[in-house]
Amino acid sequence: MGHLMGRFDADTDADRLDLVTDAIRAHRDRGSAFITLQTPADAPDEPAPWIQFDAETAVVNLDCTDDELDRLEDLLREFGGCTIHERTAPEDADGTNVRIRARVDDARVAQLIERCFREVYERPADYRLWVTEL
Repeated sequence: MGHLMGRFDADTDADRLDLVTDAIRAHRDRGSAFITLQTPADAPDEPAPWIQFDAETAVVNLDCTDDELDRLEDLLREFGGCTIHERTAPEDADGTNVRIRARVDDARVAQLIERCFREVYERPADYRLWVTEL
């Protein structure tokens, strides 16, 4: 029987790690294109930070401003098995889309995603994370 998700949001670090790991397993069982995880925006006129993951290709996908990209590069120095695979900076967009190849287990992917939200997007310790697409 496939993995069933019973909850779609969390607001503590341990619960967020469990949520992401469960979402990855459910995504893999369902064979969906990717999962999308999102937090609230800092202000109503700003985009909400999001991260996508595709278990089949082991790619984490996110958009970054220049400052966020610097923080992401610093973070990835700590994550063996996780490297920037592709960067796209469209002329009409304010930022860079980054694809990270994550050749690590699901728990480590969850740790990477959590640390991206906390350190790259500078979310507070009690931020709420939602699975918005599975």
